[in-house]
Amino acid sequence: MTTAATLAPPARPAERLRTSTPWWMALIAGAAAFTGTGSATLNGDELATISAASRSLPGMWELARHIDGHFLPYYLFMHLWVKAGTAELWLRLPSAVGIGVAAWFLVDLGRRLHSTRAGVIAAAVFAILPSVAYFGAFARPYAFAAAAVVFSFWALHRAIERPDGRGWVVYGVAVALVCCTHLFAVLVLPAQLALARRGRVVPMLVALAVGCLPAVVLGLVGFGERHAISWIPQRGPEVWLKFPKMAAGATGLGVMLFAMALAGAVLLWRASRDDRRAWVFALAGWLVLPPVLLLAVSRLVTPVYVDRYLFVTAPALALLAGLALASLPRLHVVAGVVVVLLGCALSFQEHVTVREENGRFENIPWALRVIKAEPDDAIVYGQSQLRIGFEYYADSLMPVDVLKAGDAPSPDGFGYPERSDVDAALKGRERVWVVWRGSKESAIPRAGDVEKAEFELSVAKHSTDLPGLTVALFTRR
Repeated sequence: MTTAATLAPPARPAERLRTSTPWWMALIAGAAAFTGTGSATLNGDELATISAASRSLPGMWELARHIDGHFLPYYLFMHLWVKAGTAELWLRLPSAVGIGVAAWFLVDLGRRLHSTRAGVIAAAVFAILPSVAYFGAFARPYAFAAAAVVFSFWALHRAIERPDGRGWVVYGVAVALVCCTHLFAVLVLPAQLALARRGRVVPMLVALAVGCLPAVVLGLVGFGERHAISWIPQRGPEVWLKFPKMAAGATGLGVMLFAMALAGAVLLWRASRDDRRAWVFALAGWLVLPPVLLLAVSRLVTPVYVDRYLFVTAPALALLAGLALASLPRLHVVAGVVVVLLGCALSFQEHVTVREENGRFENIPWALRVIKAEPDDAIVYGQSQLRIGFEYYADSLMPVDVLKAGDAPSPDGFGYPERSDVDAALKGRERVWVVWRGSKESAIPRAGDVEKAEFELSVAKHSTDLPGLTVALFTRR
């Protein structure tokens, strides 16, 4: 019997290659990101993820009412994920998968805008960025946000090319994912308004409005929790000079790719006509609007300018660079290989750094090695939430945690309840280890409390990077 399957013509080699290429590039980018775990230990933000995700659902809601409310969707996902364990590699695996998803959509978006080679080069450039190695191996939602943003641009292109109801529904879902992954990822969405045209402006705005509902809710929650980000200093326009390094993860590579991105925008403009030229503004806006808008929010509302909030611009940088190389009249493959190899060379040291033990700039295992505990030694934490990391990594005798007043973290934060009577807690102790986040010169109230309890500083050591960790030993006078 002849079936429909036997009547279908076999797929052409070019078609098979076009179909499989995004998957190969997704696998390569995801694997490259996952190697960024290396021996880098978890930092305070990642440990906060463990603390939040390990709570009950009512406990997570209580936490979200006081701090990190805009991270609630991510914490809910990780709540399910950590049921299988909290090992470093397992915690960071979802971020690597997020990078792979971003690479898949980059390849197909590049194909839609120019050619498959443009998408492949863009994904390859994206995969070699030190920022991708960092955030792709980081137990926070930044890789998810990057993937959601690329998905939203891909879905928008698809909806424009095939303006049926289903296309706009997918776009609305993509926008909602952008809003749920990270609140400030929404700063890329104004760039998409460059594509609003007569005949599609209404369905586009409706999809945007519905998709942005999570951002409205999370934004209101976050506005009520401004105290949680009071540590962020006010910034000025000078931060934009550091933006190429932030997006790429390395200064030299970032400057080179920004120059290529500008060339890519110009070449795409010259090669396009009418409606497709709007994509030049959309892609350029994707790259440059987030830092501009984030600084505007900082100046007009409250300081919020933090470099890592802008990782969502890294795919745009890679895509524009890929478009520039693919637009060369000849030797575009050779040029792509050269740029990737040169990019690896320019960022080699940064790739090494993010894969070191202190690659996340808060090396608790180092601090544990410094502490040479003797029987009856005490330990006091300069910041209560540091206790999470020391309990996670400690695998041998630890000094007695004399101030700890409960086994569970505070329901409204990541710190633990502590005794306030330091003098009484240290009675009968001859040696006290004090650990804090910051330099040796930092004014830490807990260190002052220990000195008032008749102890004096014996030795202090600080990790190599700021703020880093300081470990100090105080002995009885």
